[in-house]
Parts: sequence; C-alpha cells; structure tokens
Amino acid sequence: MRGKYFYGYNIVAAGFSIQGVVIGILFAYGVFFKEFQAEFGWSRATIAGASSLAFLIMGAAGVLAGRLNDRIGPRILIAFSGFALGAGYLLMSFMQAPWQLYLIYGLLVGVGYCTHDVITLSTIARWFVKRRGMMTGIVKVGTGCGQLFVPLIATALIAAFGWRPSCLIIGAAALASLVALAQLMRRDPRSMDLLPDGGSGVSNGTVTVDDEVGLTLAEAARTRQFWTLCIGEFAVFSCLLTVVVHIVPHARDLGLQPAIAAGVLSTIGGVSMLGRLAMGTVNDGIGGKRSLLICFTILTCGLIWLQLSTAAWMLYLFAVIYGFAHGGLFTVMSPMVAEMFGTGSHGLLFGIVLFSGTLGGAMGPLMAGYIFDLTGSYGLVFVILTAMAVGGFLLIATLRPPKVEI
Repeated sequence: MRGKYFYGYNIVAAGFSIQGVVIGILFAYGVFFKEFQAEFGWSRATIAGASSLAFLIMGAAGVLAGRLNDRIGPRILIAFSGFALGAGYLLMSFMQAPWQLYLIYGLLVGVGYCTHDVITLSTIARWFVKRRGMMTGIVKVGTGCGQLFVPLIATALIAAFGWRPSCLIIGAAALASLVALAQLMRRDPRSMDLLPDGGSGVSNGTVTVDDEVGLTLAEAARTRQFWTLCIGEFAVFSCLLTVVVHIVPHARDLGLQPAIAAGVLSTIGGVSMLGRLAMGTVNDGIGGKRSLLICFTILTCGLIWLQLSTAAWMLYLFAVIYGFAHGGLFTVMSPMVAEMFGTGSHGLLFGIVLFSGTLGGAMGPLMAGYIFDLTGSYGLVFVILTAMAVGGFLLIATLRPPKVEI
C-alpha cells in the first residue's frame, strides 16, 4: 500500500535525535577545558587524555555493540549506553582528581558514546537500500544539530551555574532522552513484517542474518578494501576529533572570548548538517569512493586554511569549510561499508571500521595536547593533520570493489 506510513521513518527520527544528543555532548567536552584548568590546574594533555580514553572505549565497545546489534537489535543497547552516558556526566559533577576524570569520563562516558554511530547507522543500512545514503545523511544531520546547539547550551549553563551543576543538568537530560528514544528502535524491517524502503509481505515476523546478503568478517578481512577503509577511517578520526577537542582552546589562545570561541565549534556543527545531507544524497548517485574523495579534498583545504587563520573571521571561514567535510566524512562511511560488503554483518564490520577510527580519535587529541604543552602552539599539530588528510585521500583513491560476490 503506497499510502501506508513506513516505520523506517521512526527509525530515522530516533537516530537523528540520538545522534544529536550524544555527539552534542561529545562536542561540549571542549567547552569544559578552561574550567578544568582553572579549578584544578590540569594540563591540556591530561584533560585531552581522558577524551582519548573515551574514544578508545567508544571504539572497542562499538565493535561488541555492532556484533550484538546484528543479533539482538538496538533497543537494549542504546538504552544501556544512554544510562552510562547520563550517569557519567552526573558523576563528573563530583570529581576532584584526574583519575576520577579518566574513570568517569574516559570509561563510563566512553561506553555511553559507543552506540550512537554503529547502532543507528547500521540499523539505517538495513531499513533503507535505494535511499540509504540520503537517510544516513538525515540521521547525521542530527549530529550537526547537536554540535550546533549543545556547546552553546553548555557554555550558557556554565556561565549561569558553574561547571558542576552544568554536568548534573546535562547528565540528567541525556539519560532520560536516550533511554526514551531507544524504545523506538527496531533491528530491521523484517522483524515488523516489512521490507526495506517501505515494502511489505514478509511471511512472518522473524529474521535471521541468513536473510541478508553480505560478506562475513572472515571474508571481508581477506580483502584489501576492508583494511583500506579501516586505515582511511583512522586518518578521518585523527583529523576530525583533534579539531573537535582543541578548536575552542585554540580560539581562546588567539584571544577570542568564550562565547565567540564556542561559536566556532557551533558553526562547524551547523555547516556539517549541510555536508551530511548533501554528501549522503550525492553518495546515492556517485557512490562511496567518489564521495569520500570529495570530502578528503575539502578537509585538506580547510586544514591548510586553519594554519593561516589568526582572526575570528578566519576561524569562522575555516569552520564553514571544515564543517562541510566533517559532516560528509561521518556520513559516507556506513553506506560505503554496505556498498562494499553488504548488510549481513554490517554492524560488526562497521564497528571494526569505526574502532580503527577511534584509535585515531584517541591518538590525535592526546598528541595535540602533548605537542601544545611542549611547544605552546598548535602549529605542528595542524601540519600533521594536513598530512594525514592527504594520506587518506591517496588511500581511498586506490579502492576498487571487492571481487567476492555479495
């Protein structure tokens, strides 16, 4: 029936909101840098190290979450991670020592971050085929909304109440919203007697992995394409997460006021929404490889401009260029994995690709913190990130479809 409402749109709406909450809070961590330094005297390497640990935990737990999502579906997993994220921020409001930051933010909040991409995007890949890129892009626009609004909200809360009450408010809001949103999620359309893209007519409401087409982990791991995507994602996260964590402190170092510095981060989030939707839609027409090459090219241009930026307007222009690439790179990879390897083990395969990325996401901010502590500048950091972006472009340019039939 053409007029019947397709439940997949509920999955898109829930995924959009989950992405906004989780990534908005992840972005807001940079707003707390100066607060932690002012109260505790911690170095930037110490504070960034907790973020790096959170990324590592996010990636490692994401592999397990992807595997479990292939089997049991997303509801329980997202509710559990939402509880971990909310509880982590509630507990952060009481912390006094660096080990507590690492235990609470690095470990507990890291677990809370683990499902936002691998679960929501793997679920979208099963609910949609013809419009997979577009729907992935719409879900990832939620991330941009979170990036746009949550850092500004966090900045306003800190200004009004201080950082400890702000952590309490953020934690309570995250826990309640994510547990509620989890209840809308379903693993795949077959579990509701539907077919992808709005078809219907499955004989019963059960589904197994055998109903889906795709390479297993063992088969994918024997292809060069799989490891190329893993290395490419490592380069992506190294660049993107380093900027996310350090752009506000860098802007403050250049003399920008807190609200203006946070605005750079929010601009990245706002423009990334355009990048997510545009590149998700373009991906359906030109494929993942060309889409990734476009994104890496724009990312490289943005990072080169960042090295020249010394004024507020220049940083905001960087945020526009970089934000488009940021949104596109985070959107295209999940459809690319499905395009290359199918959806039978998409959660597990995408989880491993994401884990490779989070290794870069863990290394990059920590490296940047140490280099800044040693040199008093992010100059060398930006040169390294530019080289990684160029390397990622060259890697993706070598990709060819795997010869194994899927």
